[in-house]
Amino acid sequence: MNKPLILAFDVFGTVVDWHGSIVAELHQLYPHVDGNAFALAWRAGYQPAMQRVRSGELGWTRIDDLHRLILNGLLPDHGLEHLNESQRQHLNRVWHRLNPWPDVVQGLGLLKQQFTICTLSNGNMGLLANMAKQAGLPWDCVLSAEVFRAYKPDPATYLGVASTFDVAPEQVMLVAAHQDDLAAARTCGLQTAYIERPHEFGTAQPKDISPCVDNTWHASNFVELAALLGQPQ
Repeated sequence: MNKPLILAFDVFGTVVDWHGSIVAELHQLYPHVDGNAFALAWRAGYQPAMQRVRSGELGWTRIDDLHRLILNGLLPDHGLEHLNESQRQHLNRVWHRLNPWPDVVQGLGLLKQQFTICTLSNGNMGLLANMAKQAGLPWDCVLSAEVFRAYKPDPATYLGVASTFDVAPEQVMLVAAHQDDLAAARTCGLQTAYIERPHEFGTAQPKDISPCVDNTWHASNFVELAALLGQPQ
C-alpha cells in the first residue's frame, strides 16, 4: 500500500495524557480529592454523553458542554459540590490544558516534514486550538467532530478528512491509541496506525497494547512511527 498523504490524529489519550494531566491539576487545586478516581469517572461519562447526541436525545452538543454535564454530576460524589460557577468553568477547561506525551512534539515535528498532519478528535475546535497553543502541537490543520456535526465513529468524520483535503480515503491514515477508532476508520477505507499508550488510564490501570494485524502500522510512539514511515531522525 502506498504511503498516505494525510495523517489524522486522535487526540485524547493518543496525543495528550488526559489522565495524568487531570490528576496533577486536581492535586494542585483540591489535594483532598482522589484525582485518579475523579479522572477515571469523568472519562467514563464521555462515551455515554456522546451517545445521547448520537441517539438524538440531545441536539448537537460540543464536548466542552458534555464534559460540563458530566462534571456537574461528579462534584457531589467527590466533595466538590461547593465550587462556584467560576471554579467549575475553570476545572472544566482542564481538558484544554492537557499535556502531551513526551514523544509527541518531537514526533509530530518529524512527521510534519513528510505529511500533512491534522487532528481528528471529538473535542471541539476551541478546545483543540487552545490545547495546541499551550502544548506546542504543530498541526497543519485542526479538524473536529464539530466541523462534521458527528462524533466518531460516524463515517462522516473519517470521510470528512478525505473530503477536506480532496483526497481518496486510502490517502488518509488515522493515528490512534484505540483499536475501535481504528477499526471504524478502516471500514471507511483509511489506513491506520496504532500507537501504544499503555498508561492512558494511569499506571495502576495498564492497557492491553497488543498489535492488531489489521492495522497498517504499529508503533510505540510518534518518533518510532516517523521512523517506520521513512522519516530521517
